Amino acid sequence: MLRRPASMPPGRFGPADLRLAFAAPRPAAGLTSEWRLVAGLRTHTRRGGDPGTGAPPVVLVHGLAVSHRYLTPLALALAASHPVYVPDLPGFGLSAHPDTAYDVPGHAAHLAAWLAAYRLPPVCLVGHSFGAEVAAAVAARHPDAVRAVVLAGPTTDPTSRSRRAQFGRWLVDTLREAPLQAPILLRDVWDARPWRVSATLTHSVRNAVEADLVRITAPTLVVTGARDPVVPPPWRSELARLVPDAREVVVPGAAHNVATTAPAQVAAAIRAFLDPSTTER
Repeated sequence: MLRRPASMPPGRFGPADLRLAFAAPRPAAGLTSEWRLVAGLRTHTRRGGDPGTGAPPVVLVHGLAVSHRYLTPLALALAASHPVYVPDLPGFGLSAHPDTAYDVPGHAAHLAAWLAAYRLPPVCLVGHSFGAEVAAAVAARHPDAVRAVVLAGPTTDPTSRSRRAQFGRWLVDTLREAPLQAPILLRDVWDARPWRVSATLTHSVRNAVEADLVRITAPTLVVTGARDPVVPPPWRSELARLVPDAREVVVPGAAHNVATTAPAQVAAAIRAFLDPSTTER
């Protein structure tokens, strides 16, 4: 069985991570794939088993150009303590492709329908990058379905709310990320098609995420990498201010893809957030 080295430091992503990311739909390291018809769309979900701890389910929501693949390290880090689900948003990963690229409200409506289809108790919703925008929208519009929210590397900083600015920050980030993530990005862009990624970027920069952030009533954790150029310190601080009673965790050494390259640290922060009695470091 493939396993991720538990001691891998922030900012690293190794060959074992890459193999596990590309495993779906085959079972690997306790993760399996399944498809359900959600709002008329065949939707793929990568999930772990129930560890029997009684802990709330954790649902991981991926970013705009990617899929469940790059969130696999975090899913595995959480699977020992929580039931974990990683759905592919419409048009991404192994989910069916609608004719149009969904905007944030469209993805939020689909994710809310996915939660209803799975009949889960209130979940901890973990969104990374564009996925944080979707998670915030779901939490604002469907508070009864969400027990807690984790916004990891959330977009979009209002001071750079344009396609050009975001692409520029992404280019800077690529210089700070582990190179072995590149095959995942290339495969995910190929699966989604470049036009969908481009259209989703447009939706992202046009989405005023602040309007959803101030409506979140669930406990919220903001997680960012200390070296993340997409989420600079001023925007990070503003996020924590906008969400009532939000907590903030900064992972040293990590860049934008903190959920991928620092899964042990992010998982520990999530566990401590959901259960303050947790003593993990």
